[in-house]
Amino acid sequence: MKSYIIRIELEHSEPLIWRQVIMPAGATFNMLHDVIQLVTNFQSGYPYEAYHLFEFDLAKDNIRVTNDEEAYLEHQHFKKNRKEFAERLKNMEPKYKKYELAHQARLSQTVRKPSGIKIDAFLEKHGELLYRYDFGDGWQFRIQLESIVEDYYFGFPTLLDGAETAPPEDVGGIHGFYEFLKIYRDPKHPEHKEMKVWAESQSFREYDPEWINYFLKSRAYKKTEWNKIHHENYRVIEDKYRKGL
Repeated sequence: MKSYIIRIELEHSEPLIWRQVIMPAGATFNMLHDVIQLVTNFQSGYPYEAYHLFEFDLAKDNIRVTNDEEAYLEHQHFKKNRKEFAERLKNMEPKYKKYELAHQARLSQTVRKPSGIKIDAFLEKHGELLYRYDFGDGWQFRIQLESIVEDYYFGFPTLLDGAETAPPEDVGGIHGFYEFLKIYRDPKHPEHKEMKVWAESQSFREYDPEWINYFLKSRAYKKTEWNKIHHENYRVIEDKYRKGL
């Protein structure tokens, strides 16, 4: 089936935190959000409840895809009251107009809910997507399309490669994460035990590809084509992508 091999990179991480994933075409933006959550240490995708806001910024198409219900309602209000907003801009003091213009430009951007729009056209047209998560901690990921393949037959995503441990929730952004790692990995640090307890409460774990792939199987959104897979009682014997997983 048609599938995408994508590379997910956490911007501003050093050394770079990245994951290479293959996933069937036809995923919604909400499914891609779940995949990003599962290949990191975040807890806002399946099987967890929504924890923080996120968005995919499709600036070239003037679209924001987000779970921010308030942003969706604000955009709907703007569409229904364009004359009112135009009048407000017309009567505003000149020194404030540039701020109001920026505000209205943001409101005019189409807001779509992530469960109602698929990634295919945007990923193929632009070759990359920008994903922001937890607007407080300010995580930003770049999702790049590496290739389109037709010989992946599993109905769920698979982690192919990657490097470096990803941050836990609520760690305080990239700088907070590296401070956390320094303490977490140093048994002699006076705050080490306390940090270990906190890390467990956040379901933090070091990069573990086997664990990630175990949970990615639960995000099936296509039918696995077992007739095209070398398997024995649904245990993969040999496959180009899953290699006995």
